[in-house]
Amino acid sequence: MNSKNFIKSPVDLGAASVIFTKKFNVKNDLKKATLTVTAVGVYEAAINGEKASIGMLNPGYTSYHKRLQYQTFDVTSILAGKEGEQKLEITTGLGWAIGSFTYQMYEKLYGDNMAVNAELTLVYANENETIVTDEAWEVYTSKTEMSGIYDGETVNMLHESKLLGNAVKDTVAEKYPLIEQEGEYITEHERLAPIALITTPKGERVIDFGQNMTGFVEFKIKAKAGEKIVISHAEVLDSDGNFYTENYRKAKNIMTYICDGNENLFKPRFSFQGFRYIRIDEYPNVEINFNNIRAVAVHSDIERTGRFSCGNEKINQLYHNTIWGQKGNYLDVPTDCPQRDERLGWTGDAQVFCRTAALNFNVLKFFKKWLGDLRADQEPNGVIWGVHPNSFFDHPETPTRISAAWGDASTIIPWELYRAYGDKSILEENFEMMKKWVEYMHSTGDEEYLWLTGFHYGDWLAMDAGEDSYVGATSNDLIASAFFAYSTDLLIRAGEVLGKDMSHYRELYKNIVKRFREYFMENGMPKEELPFTEVNPPYRKSIKVIDTVRKGVTQTAIVLILHFNLCTDEERPALADKLVELIHEFGDLMATGFVGTPYLLHALSDNGKTDMAYHLLLEERNPSWLYSVTHGATTIWEHWNGIKEDGSFWSTAMNSFNHYAYGSVCDWLYGVAAGITVSEDGVGYKKFTLAPKPSKKLGHVNCALETVSGRIESRWYYKGEQVFFEFTVPQGTEALITLPNGYTETVCGGTYYYTV
Repeated sequence: MNSKNFIKSPVDLGAASVIFTKKFNVKNDLKKATLTVTAVGVYEAAINGEKASIGMLNPGYTSYHKRLQYQTFDVTSILAGKEGEQKLEITTGLGWAIGSFTYQMYEKLYGDNMAVNAELTLVYANENETIVTDEAWEVYTSKTEMSGIYDGETVNMLHESKLLGNAVKDTVAEKYPLIEQEGEYITEHERLAPIALITTPKGERVIDFGQNMTGFVEFKIKAKAGEKIVISHAEVLDSDGNFYTENYRKAKNIMTYICDGNENLFKPRFSFQGFRYIRIDEYPNVEINFNNIRAVAVHSDIERTGRFSCGNEKINQLYHNTIWGQKGNYLDVPTDCPQRDERLGWTGDAQVFCRTAALNFNVLKFFKKWLGDLRADQEPNGVIWGVHPNSFFDHPETPTRISAAWGDASTIIPWELYRAYGDKSILEENFEMMKKWVEYMHSTGDEEYLWLTGFHYGDWLAMDAGEDSYVGATSNDLIASAFFAYSTDLLIRAGEVLGKDMSHYRELYKNIVKRFREYFMENGMPKEELPFTEVNPPYRKSIKVIDTVRKGVTQTAIVLILHFNLCTDEERPALADKLVELIHEFGDLMATGFVGTPYLLHALSDNGKTDMAYHLLLEERNPSWLYSVTHGATTIWEHWNGIKEDGSFWSTAMNSFNHYAYGSVCDWLYGVAAGITVSEDGVGYKKFTLAPKPSKKLGHVNCALETVSGRIESRWYYKGEQVFFEFTVPQGTEALITLPNGYTETVCGGTYYYTV
């Protein structure tokens, strides 16, 4: 595809969509036709009125000035047998590239107007013909009078398309490097019928779809010309039962449709919303017919691979919430949330959840694309910013931050994908990025083997610094240095897989661990008080006791020390006991945030405290996983207490009800409750363990995992005091079965039954 062939409208219509049009002729001996398209903005292609592109919101979200995807579609079936004049149309929307985007509401980040680049190749028996975008293309107005990622869409069926003139060359877009489609297409999935029409105490008409989700609402309706459908979106109702949108911040999420008197099917093409409820702000003078209204889930076309259920319905709901949280936030990039003026590829959220993600769905292709975004955005000195694609690149006054546990997405995600899929190319493609990130940490500050400088998000949203704090009590220096060690360890493992000499990094790792233990620990325990770390000013007001950010003895600190192997085997029992003690001191509750929570249950069950892990899993008080479940959640919340016991909300500034990070607990359900864990010497589940740790509190577990090596199944159930186990091992693989009574057996493909 020739990058010089970008064209744009001769007139800037703001948020209105435009249509780029080209008429062409087809001969009677057409053998094949392919259409290749990209855009700065988002596009939909059609030939003779028939949709020719796949999915929606193409070309997807990247740092367009560094890498811009293009898509190629086989359109032979549309043109076959249609001799004579045809019409190709490419309709554009603002998308991520041109419209208001990020919580700073930047506009025109990647260009001054929407631009397209297309090639239509017609293959005949004796010749080929290629039609490309140039100044001969005509540009027309569209029925889509407004579209935006945050604001929604306005479609006016009464709009008469007008010629704006011929296209003009876009000299900005032609500089953007073009790459073939790397990620999954963004496509429509589940279709949900309304479950209730509610009249709120304020008199609002609200439709409940019963599920928080990402996508749009589709209406089939016949109404008088000029009558409107106007809807707003919300995730929750307030404590009085009224429509609540304050947590959307500046995102309007409003859809407007103007009818033309015919039967219309209305749905957006260039926007998506995060919602469970819609408010009918305006509706034609016809009855609201539930049969003609559907909520359509939209996300990257990832294939479901994992299934888990048990005898506890609240845990089943938690798992359900995690699945829907992943679907709603895996929309081309792993977003933090799908509803407010954000929807960004936050690295911290992505890395804490990536192991669970690869269990629930096949995310190899999805993450290959996003890791390409990370590599493209990585600074020459190794810096990985907090958000990728980095849409703050040209606005140094409001950059996303460099932070431990966020930048470590560059090492953790490639390694987790390698474990899950056994694909060395993941490590080959990302090894230099991993190394540069480790070298950045190594070069930061005066301490060669610790990371003691700069801003960090810390144990984000942990509860141990106060209920309304953004940053938890754990020392940011301890967290940063622990992740420095962990990422270095993963770099070594990746290098060894690739056959590289890692002796330098093994020595570095040894020194990091040694210095970590000297600085942060004494007598096998983290130190009570550590040198004070200043908290970034934007978050100071949200922290009730600033001094708490220097604590060394916290749940998260001990979890990291245990899980990242920063202690000796002899120290583990005392550290595990201390972790349990801290849980008791916090009211028999967890106090961890984004950093500690993903590893908390593992740190307990790996060190002989499985009963406490089950206790925390099944806890229903705040903070806990089931607190949101008992309060009606259908996705994972951003905050443990996004809705408080009195019905009030945590904050209007940052309170998403579809934020998948805490759903990372599901890898414990797969790996410990069901007992399925891939072996490092058998990546891609060529070798794995089946070592479930059953509990009567769950009653039974049914778990199935479709891996690249075949289908693994693990089931257990109680009959009285006996536990019955059933395992399915794929042919060509090897499983180490370990039962609670200590019995072990290595088996190959087949089905196996045990009783304990």
